[in-house]
Amino acid sequence: MTNGPKISAVLFDYGMVLSGPPDPTAKMDMERILGVDEKTFQAAYWRHRDSYDRGALSGLTYWENVGRDCHKPLTAAELDALIDADNALWTQPNQAMIGWAEKLQRAGVKTGLLSNIGDAMEAGIRERFPWLNEFAHATFSHRLGIAKPDPAIYRHAAEGLQVPVGEILFVDDKEENVIAARAAGMIAIQYSGHAAFVEELKRLGLAALGG
Repeated sequence: MTNGPKISAVLFDYGMVLSGPPDPTAKMDMERILGVDEKTFQAAYWRHRDSYDRGALSGLTYWENVGRDCHKPLTAAELDALIDADNALWTQPNQAMIGWAEKLQRAGVKTGLLSNIGDAMEAGIRERFPWLNEFAHATFSHRLGIAKPDPAIYRHAAEGLQVPVGEILFVDDKEENVIAARAAGMIAIQYSGHAAFVEELKRLGLAALGG
């Protein structure tokens, strides 16, 4: 394919797209504070995550729930430390994609964010990454009470970018979110690594976007 679709905006997932793999040191810090092994931590961490991402739980109430699951009463200082460690877990930058987003912005292509994320996590990534302010629009699940792959969240993101949905390229690491974006009318790529991502851009006729 040589002549690809028109792209007026690129919509980025945050975790595992603009950020890299979770920081193992941060995970161990959380396990240490909670006094549990990895298996117990993982079960408690993910059990309430969807409610956190959807805004049904705040960062504090989310960690209070995790603490109860781990049979660990938490002090205010420990709650703050867990929030900080959780933010550190997901703030290892994927510089290749960050650089591409900056290149698109310089070229006048709109960029947006669409992420399932809780309130304390949003605050944490914004504090660490000022470049997030350069994105034209951000859709964060906790603000809306809905999360990917709900079709409504894709409509919200498209409306925020103010471009036709068919002219949006969406990039996410999870297959179910990519499938939902395509169902919403977007062009979508599942991100599994940068070299494969660049090859997929070429296959879709989007090499002119760089990568």
